[in-house]
Formats: sequence, structure tokens, C-alpha cells
Amino acid sequence: MKNLRCHLRTARLPAATLLSAALASLAGIGGLSATSAALAQDVRQPDEITVFARKRSESLQDVPATVTVFTERDIERNGVDRAGDFIALTPGVSLVDAAEVGDTQVNIRGMNGARDAENNYALVIDGVTYTNPAALNREYANLQQIEVLKGPQGALYGRNASAGAFIISTKLPDEGLEGDVKVGYGEDDTKYASGTYGGRLNDTLLGSVQATYYDTDGFYNNEYLNRDDITDNLESWDLAGRLQFELGDNTTLDTKVRISEVEGSSIRFNSIFHIPAFTGTAPEFDEDVNDHDFRFFNNVVHTNDQESLEFSAKLDHDFEGVTLTAWTLFSDIENMLGADGTSAAFSFFDTDQACIDTVAGLTGFGLNPPQYIGASPGFPNSLLGAYTPTTCDGTQFQMRNQKDYSFEVRLTSDNDGPIQWMTGIYYLNIDREVAVSTGVDNLNPPTYRGGTVIMQPYTTDPSNPTEQLVWDQFDTDVYSLFGQVGWDISDTVTADLALRYDREERKVRNKVPTPADGASASFINPCVPFGPVDSTTPLNPGLCNGPIEPKNKNFSELQPKLSVNWTVTDETSVFASWGKGFRSGGFNSQGSEATVDTFINNLLFDEFGNNGLCDPSVPGCLETSRSQINITDDYRKETSTAIELGFKSSLLDGGLRLEGAIYQTDVDDMQFFEFIVGPFGLLRVVENIDDVQLRGLELAATWDATEWLDLYIGANFNDTEIKKNSARPDTVGNDSPYTPDYTGTAGAYLNLPVNDEMEFFANLNISAVGKTWFHAVQDQSRPIGFELVPAVGGPFTPGNYTKTRRDAYELLNLRTGVETDTWTAAIWVDNLTDEDYLEEVIPAPEFGGSFGHPGGLRRIGAEFLYRF
Repeated sequence: MKNLRCHLRTARLPAATLLSAALASLAGIGGLSATSAALAQDVRQPDEITVFARKRSESLQDVPATVTVFTERDIERNGVDRAGDFIALTPGVSLVDAAEVGDTQVNIRGMNGARDAENNYALVIDGVTYTNPAALNREYANLQQIEVLKGPQGALYGRNASAGAFIISTKLPDEGLEGDVKVGYGEDDTKYASGTYGGRLNDTLLGSVQATYYDTDGFYNNEYLNRDDITDNLESWDLAGRLQFELGDNTTLDTKVRISEVEGSSIRFNSIFHIPAFTGTAPEFDEDVNDHDFRFFNNVVHTNDQESLEFSAKLDHDFEGVTLTAWTLFSDIENMLGADGTSAAFSFFDTDQACIDTVAGLTGFGLNPPQYIGASPGFPNSLLGAYTPTTCDGTQFQMRNQKDYSFEVRLTSDNDGPIQWMTGIYYLNIDREVAVSTGVDNLNPPTYRGGTVIMQPYTTDPSNPTEQLVWDQFDTDVYSLFGQVGWDISDTVTADLALRYDREERKVRNKVPTPADGASASFINPCVPFGPVDSTTPLNPGLCNGPIEPKNKNFSELQPKLSVNWTVTDETSVFASWGKGFRSGGFNSQGSEATVDTFINNLLFDEFGNNGLCDPSVPGCLETSRSQINITDDYRKETSTAIELGFKSSLLDGGLRLEGAIYQTDVDDMQFFEFIVGPFGLLRVVENIDDVQLRGLELAATWDATEWLDLYIGANFNDTEIKKNSARPDTVGNDSPYTPDYTGTAGAYLNLPVNDEMEFFANLNISAVGKTWFHAVQDQSRPIGFELVPAVGGPFTPGNYTKTRRDAYELLNLRTGVETDTWTAAIWVDNLTDEDYLEEVIPAPEFGGSFGHPGGLRRIGAEFLYRF
């Protein structure tokens, strides 16, 4: 725990300073000089918080786990509309929302999700489990309560709930017909609206409808295209309906349907270089990611399209003492993006006439250094990174479409008596199609400005022909049995044992057309690096030695969880839990292993390691055996075991709530996603980190100080270490990727009467995120592939990634206004201090650089809500 103690002493200091300032600024409004005892006399009696974290209704105080709960009041105070809004207020949980709307990476206590794999959490909305990784990031309306359950929950929620669970409840239709309408406007031409309406329709039927709309131009400009509405713009709409049938005194059927569509931008990254040996030419060759000046020049308009359709039905029947619950869900989410490419540095398209013409026409155009555009493509005439105004980048297209069908049937006892139990079955079918392609950029000639990528995995259209392609069909069947038994050992001690068995049957089928189908490359040889290209050159390295055969694998795991809760006093309880988590293995796009072996392991390291181009006496020259990347076309299942000890206290008649926990999680074969960039273009792969240890401490407090002031504060501190990593052996000892050193939140809510009908309110909160590494490769050097480009040549030069760690940052948000029983008018400010921070850094170790994504800037807006 040495590193953890260090975090407690030092890492939290900047956050703690700002947290204290945030509390003091609002606390000072009311002059909080009275003693705690005096204040307690004025405290209102808060309602007991009831949660559904363990698939049954129970008091939050009785749950032997760390649960952060946002009630309807909390949701309204903080203006929660999307997952990022409540995650920012949850200690121990962080979010990366960067490349596209369906690409949301959630980290819970060091357990991170993996792009192109599965979630590390369960998402449950109104009692139904959603499995699509793209389902979390949506516009939420009509919210009743949000529960964030931390720690392994696989015993109840099954596959992928190894890090925790989000349990989201929306408001049920009420007896009377009622509704609300909200409209808002903010900077960057941000406008949004939502509405709900519903109630009892007849003696046995209740119903509701809700709709949301959101549109923004975004924070950033495209300097080359001279537009401020295409870099991080977003437009979305969402329509949902709900019917609840009362089928007798003891039976209800809850049905929901939702459709939505999103159109926006994607891939808001800049190239950042990390090659110290070249700093004599330009200091920006070794740039700290936190100092980068973000500018956008792409000649292609980046796009992101998502369409969603969801239908669910949930039946509840109350037998005497036992409840039968059965639900089913159909979900269909199609997600694709098109963007400028990353290929210019490798000179793939240097001989393409469009590349030659655009470079000549843009000679001297001011890119971010060390990049520059000369009279012709190719180094040393020009030095181009990714996403430039030339066509030499090529284009990229990505598609992730998923249809899934699932159902669950369970029996749950009531809470009466010393024994409570639950048992059930679960089934899931996933039909997922994934494609990533590189294309030639001949869009919008003769200027080649403002074109959009053809949104297809494969096309022969001369304006954007496919040059390289991975395209696979994934099919999955999941079968589960689960159960739980709770025992009230005494009046003060309870014990729970939960157990679940999951079995996944996975299949993959390659869909890349072959040269025999008339599909061949024109510029990139995936079989022989920089080799000749003709009509027999395939689009995928996996096809170099013949067809890619279908594959199938089965994965299974037994997931137990044991927890004990001891009510020490009426106000305080302590708990302990041990549990196991599981994420199924799966398949990368077929041909990934061949790509890495051909262009990196068999070329880069054999050249440098065996042919003397790497002098072992030169700093940064790594042993070949420690430097190779071990990527396969399939990845192993991930398992984890976690232990947690914690306490909960409810003092001052419930007005002061305290909780804390310490935990340790040991992860075997942690799934980690990375982009690999090389002389082949861009590759997306999931790999396994053999052994990772995660340890941490979490503390939180909520105080209803007076009738008009509430205060809250919470913090989480992580100490993580990679113990073994066969994918990249030289990363042992590094931190777990995507895991901040700490996360914290604090805030104050002020509510003062203006007159008998109106109240003034103000909510000020701060969220703090500690230093974060985003890759297993961290404070170290790696050989890079620049020298392998024939136009570059030169001696071996390592890239060093010491400067790829994101700095800590704090975001301050304010929401204030007046409200009555029928309307609310509010002004809000996000990122009040206009803090510069990074949303994500994606190191590309074999590229000699990283891709940085900026965070959001300050935005001010106003909204009006009317209830009827």
C-alpha cells in the first residue's frame, strides 16, 4: 500500500484545495458559523433511500456494497441528461467519451472497458439488462433514480459485470395525466428540448411518451475548411413510449419502445510526436501531450451516424411471498463513422495524383509543428502526421452494428423471515458486424475539400475506393443460471451467497472480399511491406496465404459472491464481500495477428534486432524478445477476484451520511484495447494483460446541513500495477491503463425562499480526476517504424512515451435559478473556470507518437422547464 499512502498524502492536494474552495464559496453565503448541534435542530427529516442494486427492493443502509445513489432531487439539481453527467459525480468511476457517440469507455476502480470487446459493467434500465456497449451513452429523460454499484456483480448480473453496475430507473406513469416540457439554449449554438406526458389511460392501463432533441455546433473549428460546425458537432433525437398493463391485482406488464438517431462528427484527435532524437530539428518532436495546442485541418468532413431501436417487456406477478419476474429485450443499434485517415506518415499514397496535387497546392500551409507541407509528398519534402488538409492521409471507415435479443426469468422471495432467496435463468443472442477500412481520398475533386467518406465497408467508387479492410461477422449465444440466498443470522448480522454460471458460445466469419472476387489493393501490399501491388494483392493480410476460415470458441465461468453485513448500532453498519467477475474472451478482426507479425514483429524487430541496426549500447535500444507485440486473432477470457471492506453511517437522524471502503481486485487476463498504427494503416485489437493488481480507498459524505443547504464530498484513490503482460512484456510494473490516480467530487446545494411560491436555488459542484496513463506502454521507449518507410530511411530511433500521461484536472460546474411548483428557470455553466484538459490520449508506440483528444471548454446556457 506504499503507493496508495503516497497518493493520500500528495496526489489529492490540488483537488482538495479546490474542493474546499467550492464548499466554502456557497457555505459562506449563509454564514455557516453555528455549531453542528445547533444546525442539526433545523435539519429536515430525509426520506430513506431505497435501492434495487441486488434485484430486490431494500434500504441503501442494508446493502453490503458501495453504492452511489442519485435521487430524483439530485438528478434535477445537477442537470443530469447523459451518462457523463452522473459519472463525473461518482468517486471511483471515470469516463472517456471521445471517438464517436457509441464509443464510451468506463473505468470503475481500475477495471476498464475495452473498445470492440464487451462492457465491464451491467447496465439495467427499469429492471431490464442492456448488453450493447453503445447503449449507455444516450439522452436520458424522465429519470427517477440512478444507482452506481461498485465491485464485481457477476453473481447477479452475470457476464461483464466484473467492475460494477448502473441501475437506472425512470418514472412510472402516474394516476393523473401530467407532463413537462423543457427547452434550453447555450453557447456554440447549443439547443435542446425534451418533453414527457402520461398517466392513467383506463382502469387497467397506464402510459407515457417522452421525446428529446439536442443539437450543438461544438467547441472547435476546422481551420482549413473554415467551419465551426463540423469538428465536434452533434445532433440527436430520441422518442420513447411506455405502456403498463395491470393484468389483475397481482400482475403487471411493463412494455417500452424507443427509437433514436444521432448525426455528428467523429475522430477529434491531433497527432502528437514523441521522438526525442529529433528535437534538434524541432522541439515539438518530443511534446508533452498536456501542452499541445489543438488545431483541426482535416480536408474530409468527419461524420458519425447512429440509429437505435429497442423494445422491452417485463412481467411481474406476485404470488404469496414470491414474485415472478420475466423480461425480454430486443435491441438494434447501428453505428458507423467516416473520417480523414492516418496514412500520410507512411507514404502509402505519395504516388496518387490527388496527393501530389493537394500537397503542391498547400505548400507552406501552417500545420502544427513539427509537421510541414513542402512542394511534394514524402520526407524530407514534407512531414505529415494524421488528419491533414492533403489527401495523402487517405480515409477511414468504421462500423459496429449489433442486434441482440435477451430474456430473463426469475423467482424472488419477499423480505419477510430470516431467509431470502432468488433464482433465475438468462439467455442472450448477439449478432454483431464490425468493419474497419482504409480508403483512397479522391473525394470532391478538383479541390478535394469538404468531402465525406462513403459509408460502406467496401466500395469500388473511384472517389473513395477501399484500399485495406477488416470485416467480420460475430455471433454469440449466452446461457446463464443464477441464484442468491440471504440469511439473517441474528438481529444485527446478515450473510448473502450468490452464484451464477455463464456459458458463451462465440463464432466469427470473415467477410472481406478476395482478389478472386475482384477486390484488390492499389497502393498497400499487406503481404510484403512496401512490396509491389497488382490485381492479386488482397485487402487483408490474413488473406495472403489463402482464405480466412470461420472460427468458434466457447467460454464459461462460475461466479460466486459472498457478503456479510453487521449492524453495529442503529446508525452504523460494516460490511465485507468477496466476489468473482468474468468477461468472455472473443475474436479480433481476422487478420490482425498476420498484420502485426508482418509489419512489426517480422520486420521492425527482426531488422533492428538481428541485422545490427539497433546498437544495444544506445539508450532506448530494447531487446527484441521484450519488444515484440504478441497479438492474436482471438483474446482470452478475463476473470477477477475482489475483496472489499466498508462501513456506512447515518447520523443526525439521517441528515449526515458517511461511507467508506477499502478494496483489492486481482485481474487475470485483463482485456485491453489499443490502436496499432504502422506501415499498414490503422488496426484495432483487443489484447490480454496477464496479471493486474488494483487496490484502493473510497470515502464519501453527504450532509443535509440545514433546510436550505446540502453539502457533499467524495473521493477515491487507486494504486494499480501490471504484474505480468505477455502481450507487451516490457510494461511490467506500469499502472493499469485508463485508471486515474484519484477521482473526487464535492459540492453544495443552496435553496432559499423568495416568497410563498418561489425559491432560489444554486448548485455548485467540482469533479477532480488524477493523473492518468492510457496505455500499458508508459515511462519508457519503444522502437518505431518510421525508418522503414523507404522515403525516410536513417538509423534506428526510439520513441519515448514519458510525456503521454494526462495531467490531473478539476472541473467546476454551476447551476442556479428560481423555481415554483409549476416551472423552473435556470442558468448553467459547465467548466466554469475554462479548464484546459485532455479527454483521452491514445499512444501509438510503433508510430512514435500519440493521438490526443481535447476536453470540453466552458459553455454557458439557460433553460426553462414547465410542468403541467
